Amino acid sequence: MEPALERDWWAMGLRVAGIDEAGRGALAGPVVAAAVILPPLSGRNTYPFYDSKTLRAEIREALESQIQAVALAWAVGRAEAAEIDRLGILKATHLAALRALEQLTVMPEALLTDYLRLEPEWRRYLALCGTPHLSSRFRCPPKADQGSPTVAAASILAKVARDRYMQALEQCYPGYGFAQHKGYGTALHLDALRRLGPCEEHRRTFAPVAQAGLL
Repeated sequence: MEPALERDWWAMGLRVAGIDEAGRGALAGPVVAAAVILPPLSGRNTYPFYDSKTLRAEIREALESQIQAVALAWAVGRAEAAEIDRLGILKATHLAALRALEQLTVMPEALLTDYLRLEPEWRRYLALCGTPHLSSRFRCPPKADQGSPTVAAASILAKVARDRYMQALEQCYPGYGFAQHKGYGTALHLDALRRLGPCEEHRRTFAPVAQAGLL
């Protein structure tokens, strides 16, 4: 097994926050980001947390409580569909990540993301905390959720929180199948869009939704 991406920071005794998102490519619902700080591990010890996309829903839900129990701090932030339409999905994703970061009850000393270039948000956060000298402790390698248990834990919390939100939308907007497809562009969802048109939770600037709104 390859060493965790945060291993050297852990060896320095740093509190490392991992951030990942869920729902970036969906046609409806919020984009959700989670931030997690895990206790540092030494040697070849590791956590049983893996990229949420590789796990079944029931496994993710079981791991959610484990992560929340072991973490030094964790938080979830989101940007709503209207914010996604106003800001664009990239800026909205960064906003959700910043909201998660700002809700942490323990201040991180380093930040690791899954290819989210959050340098401006990280600097802003550190300036508010009075620790701007920590800004260089930032990494955003691709596929970090596969090489970092901290980012993997964040991916699990973000995915479970968003899935739960989308399942609740099924009661508010019956007929769209949100509990099944979670807002992604499946055949079921596209058919519902053609029949029912967009609802308030749809991202109007996304092409399939905009096209459905013109029918």
